[in-house]
Amino acid sequence: MDLHQGALMLLGPTMNPKVAFELSERLPHLGLRIKEHCHRALTYATRMKKLGFKVIYPGLDDHPDHSTLKSLANKDYGFGGILCVDMETEERANRFMNLLQNYAQFGFMAVSLGYHETLMSISGSSTSSEMNAQEKALAGISPGLVRMSIGYSGTLEQKWSQLEKALSRMQDTNLFQKH
Repeated sequence: MDLHQGALMLLGPTMNPKVAFELSERLPHLGLRIKEHCHRALTYATRMKKLGFKVIYPGLDDHPDHSTLKSLANKDYGFGGILCVDMETEERANRFMNLLQNYAQFGFMAVSLGYHETLMSISGSSTSSEMNAQEKALAGISPGLVRMSIGYSGTLEQKWSQLEKALSRMQDTNLFQKH
């Protein structure tokens, strides 16, 4: 087989049978996981916004595309499971993520955002690091923009308590001024 030509090159080789089986076992409850993923993201975005944090999430009424997305989205699944918190500077964003991971055990710093645990990254210094400052500004990516893919392990309130613990510590250290 030539991996560099034809259908195999375009479509890729076949998946390992064990991996294919394991994926097929997870499909029946995918809808339940996605609903919880989206529900938690909306809950955390709403609560963080009420606390005065700069949150970007399409499920919030003040998001510029909220009404468009609301008209298109399946109401049972919401607006997605990824939200952004603008911590303004990379230093604050790194401190925030360090507290979330190492102090509050809320989630993990990562480069990829697909997992059942909460994962987070600083877009400006990771996935968008190849963009120049002007391109980042046009895209709305501040140096302290933290993207969070909200996980669904533990209970919603247990994980919110962990998030609050990190937010409280962040405010106690005067590294973050609320908006």
